[in-house]
Amino acid sequence: MPYVQVNITEGATVEQKAQLVEGITDLLVKVLDKNPASTQVVIKESGTENWGIAGKTVKQLRAEGSTKISSK
Repeated sequence: MPYVQVNITEGATVEQKAQLVEGITDLLVKVLDKNPASTQVVIKESGTENWGIAGKTVKQLRAEGSTKISSK
């Protein structure tokens, strides 16, 4: 029984979350031959002020218009 937890910042629509659940389930069926009836996908959302990247919160980065982080 696969269990997958996805952590994202708030803001995804109900439709986007449904697509994630379906897509992740389909991937587990395709790649690992898992039974979709026993596959669990949980989406956990965090507020943008509670998620940090490169020393700034996502809220700050979005306010600056920059959420893309360079690997350099």
